[in-house]
Amino acid sequence: MIRVLLADDQSLVRAGFRALLDAQPDIEVAGEAADGEEAVRAIRELRPDVVLMDIRMPLLDGLAATRRVTEDPALTDVKVVMLTTFELDEYVFEAIRNGASGFLVKDTEPDELLRAVRAVVAGDALLSPGVTRRLIAEFAARSKEPAAADGLSLLTEREREVMALVGIGLSNEEIARRLVVSPLTAKTHVSRTMVKLGARDRAQLVVLAYESGLVRPGWLG
Repeated sequence: MIRVLLADDQSLVRAGFRALLDAQPDIEVAGEAADGEEAVRAIRELRPDVVLMDIRMPLLDGLAATRRVTEDPALTDVKVVMLTTFELDEYVFEAIRNGASGFLVKDTEPDELLRAVRAVVAGDALLSPGVTRRLIAEFAARSKEPAAADGLSLLTEREREVMALVGIGLSNEEIARRLVVSPLTAKTHVSRTMVKLGARDRAQLVVLAYESGLVRPGWLG
């Protein structure tokens, strides 16, 4: 059973999400929160698998709440998905830097929301390749000058290659075709790379790919 916590200051939004999620045989809503402070307390108490976190909330916004969750070693297994009104919200990029696993727009289709919750728990790419590439392109444009990343020295040449392909938005299947390997092999390389670099998930691997200079703006495609 996938346990989800809803953090949003709009009760109607929470009610709509709860009705959809609780109707699924493999998903249950573990709790709700109306502000960031309440969300952090609930996450520490309930340890949900996924948090649907609104970016803009009173007392403590979603960015700060996400940072508290992702910096807590006891909450490593909790995946945070940001909720936003706009697909390319300026705060989304900071949220991913802070450890969020991805984002969803609030008016996303019900099937897409359910797919996203299941995907992030499974460790798969949360966003469709098209949305991922738009997000990465915008992230690249906003990224700072690459900093030296000692962690890259831990990677094999193939793992660096795979990380670069993740960085430009390729799915495991696309990576497999590019490298002429099986999708399972591609997924294994991605998983090992994440473990070596201490990346929480695929979104963090994208951030590291850009911030280390392994991938540079303009390398999409």
